[in-house]
Amino acid sequence: MSVKGLIFDLNGTLIDILTNENDDRVYRVTANFLDYYGVQITPEQLKKNFFDLNRRQRHESKERFPEFDSAKIFYNIIENFKQKHIENIKELSETTSKVFRAASRYKLECYDGVYESLHELKNIYLMAALSDGQTLWAKPELFSVKLHDFFPIVLISGDFGYRKPDPRLFEAALKAMQLPANEVIFIGNDMYRDIYGAKSAGIKTVFFKSNQGDQEYRGAEADYIIYNIRELPQAIEFIQNKHNMQFYRE
Repeated sequence: MSVKGLIFDLNGTLIDILTNENDDRVYRVTANFLDYYGVQITPEQLKKNFFDLNRRQRHESKERFPEFDSAKIFYNIIENFKQKHIENIKELSETTSKVFRAASRYKLECYDGVYESLHELKNIYLMAALSDGQTLWAKPELFSVKLHDFFPIVLISGDFGYRKPDPRLFEAALKAMQLPANEVIFIGNDMYRDIYGAKSAGIKTVFFKSNQGDQEYRGAEADYIIYNIRELPQAIEFIQNKHNMQFYRE
């Protein structure tokens, strides 16, 4: 096995993020913002509509692991509660989605050792980012923590309509990298969505035991476990050597 590419999960693996979509203050801020555009909705109505439409989207999806569309949710809310003509509802819905995310976000920073490790790895491997979420949120946040230059390939589940552990997301990353599964390692922090999902696509895995994500899932076992991103080079070397030893035995 010759490792040529690495695929990273973002939130919970490289980025330590904290959001709270249940906080009533989020809906007060977002409702106040919409009021400037003639959309009159109370924070209580906004919160109820947001969760109702979120559930409806996922329920009506034909996907096994559906992803919601935040801009579409706010588009529907604006349409239903606007009190005057709005020239570009699509643009306003996307902006509202960003306001909502900003109001619900309480922490956004990289874990210790991320910058140093990625600087070391980027000259050796092709690196891609694969994350669940909304592109409207994920790509600006990647830029905010100054990780965007490490990843020439970024795939976000919101653009596909389904989320991890759907193996099609991992296969899409492999296709974008133009690499086979046996030359790539996936690094993630959730034993189900990341490790089980990557394994389903035939990709070797490193599990980062961070402060987020499911730590266990029946039937999922990572090829290596790390407790700090600085341990990643050691994990890659171990997986590569283990594979080569098995190959020679056969």
